[in-house]
Amino acid sequence: MSSIMTNASALTALQSLNNTNKQLETTQARISTGYRVATASDNAAYWSIATSMKSDNKANSAVQDALGLGAGKVDTAYTAINDVKDQVDLIKSKLVTARGASQEDQQKIATEINAIQAQIKSSVTNANFAGSNLLQNDGTAASDLKIVASYNRTGAAVTIDTIDVTAADTQVLDVAGTGGIVGGLLAAAFFDPSTAQVTDAAIDTALGSVETALASLSTGAASLGAAKSRIDTQKSFLSNLSDSIDKGVGALVDADMNKESTRLQALQVQQQLGIQALSIANGNSQSILSLFRG
Repeated sequence: MSSIMTNASALTALQSLNNTNKQLETTQARISTGYRVATASDNAAYWSIATSMKSDNKANSAVQDALGLGAGKVDTAYTAINDVKDQVDLIKSKLVTARGASQEDQQKIATEINAIQAQIKSSVTNANFAGSNLLQNDGTAASDLKIVASYNRTGAAVTIDTIDVTAADTQVLDVAGTGGIVGGLLAAAFFDPSTAQVTDAAIDTALGSVETALASLSTGAASLGAAKSRIDTQKSFLSNLSDSIDKGVGALVDADMNKESTRLQALQVQQQLGIQALSIANGNSQSILSLFRG
């Protein structure tokens, strides 16, 4: 039945065209943003998960920055403490040479030892990175280096793990420069043949102090080396973890551009056909006029 009041064909064609236009709008939005889930209205569950994971990944990025800063501090201290250890080894060799030597020869050796002592102090005081010196500190727990190593979230509960370097283990010198692992070795009276020959017994005592210092320096170097290794491992792990999270989030919210571009072309064709169908449906009403022409 033909009616001038209700054009059912036009209504159907218009409904189909509106639906096509809506799908076309969605596809164009996905192509322009690169996301199939750009807002919560697209998919509330996926959007919520992706938002949380992106936030966690930003925290992981901050942790990586903290590890980088911590690595700089530890690497600097590790390099310096190994240099100090080498210098203390030189003092040990000089003391062995001084044993039984004449006062005149001991004075020459003392000049060399003084130069080594100055180098040790320079190495320690210059082991500074970003305002932190792990080799010269007060040796208290308050001076321990705590490097943020991970950010862990379970629901609303958050924990942060750290890589710790104990200040007491790496205190080569105290703040005053007179105490610590090598404080006694830097004293002016440690080896002083300026007024009299240093006895073998005194040299043996000095050698004992050197051996004690070397053992403590080895402990400090081992502590720094272990921290250095943990930092490197954690940095690598976080880098891989961050990539995995990005991939997981991408799988949830990213648009498949190949699929969307193909869909766009199909919808554009459907839109053109819909417009033609609507035009034809509207044209049917005009045919009614021919019935009234004589």
